[in-house]
Amino acid sequence: MINQLLLKTFCTLVEVGHFTKTADKLFMTQSGVSQHIKKLEQQLDTALLIRDGKSFSLTDAGKQLYHKGQELLRSWDDLEKLIKLDEQHQGQVKIASPGSVGLKLYPYLLGVQQAHPQLIIDYIFAPNKQIEQNLADRKIDLGLLTDLSQLSSLISKKVAIEPLVLITANTLDVINWQTLMALGFISHPDASHHGRLLLSKNFSEFEHIEQFEHKGFSNQISLILEPVSRGLGFTILPLYAAKAFHQQHLIKIHHLEYSVNESLYLCFNKHGAMANRTRFIAESVSDYLTEQIAP
Repeated sequence: MINQLLLKTFCTLVEVGHFTKTADKLFMTQSGVSQHIKKLEQQLDTALLIRDGKSFSLTDAGKQLYHKGQELLRSWDDLEKLIKLDEQHQGQVKIASPGSVGLKLYPYLLGVQQAHPQLIIDYIFAPNKQIEQNLADRKIDLGLLTDLSQLSSLISKKVAIEPLVLITANTLDVINWQTLMALGFISHPDASHHGRLLLSKNFSEFEHIEQFEHKGFSNQISLILEPVSRGLGFTILPLYAAKAFHQQHLIKIHHLEYSVNESLYLCFNKHGAMANRTRFIAESVSDYLTEQIAP
């Protein structure tokens, strides 16, 4: 069985890339770090490092051990946290979602935190791909995705839907393909995904979002509709993002002939024990979204 202390030294060395800095980080001597690596190589009966003076590179075995070793160390850390503290209403929970649902969900979770002051909610607004990667890397506990993940390490549960809508300035009442081509597109991190879903259903001319002239970009959910409200272009967002815009009188929300709903999936990484506090938040999120967003 691999020694946890030796494995931690090895993984830290790979991350830091320097024996002396690793020793400082782990409060060891440089020779102590070298001894740990040597003992690990002896235990596994294989070379892990290719040494070249003060620098080194990883052997194939070293690369495999580092990749799997990180997962083992995180699992051990999770187990230790669960043993030390696994109160349902106490501790930190990290959750991420796209901006639209976040505008609705984050205030609700703040209310949950107020009801349970020892709970700590860390909320991140991010696009799908970043959330998916953070879940895979176990940087967050829970994530909401609007596209079903294909990663085998993630478990997904459909909890609600969000309608997609086309938004322009309030000066436009009728929408057709020629109008959209003349307007141009205001982009955002999920623009290609949203555009494909809604526009392909309603316009036979649609092939991809790059057909429209690029008129701007924002990655801040609360600011995407600012240029739209000024007549600089159109965009497509979930309905709840559109309704959250602070100057509703300046925009026009268009419900096209064929409606499209975007599914919301609550996801977590299956390679780690879920703490009770995370399970509590997951159930709270699922119940709230099912009640508030599902038709």
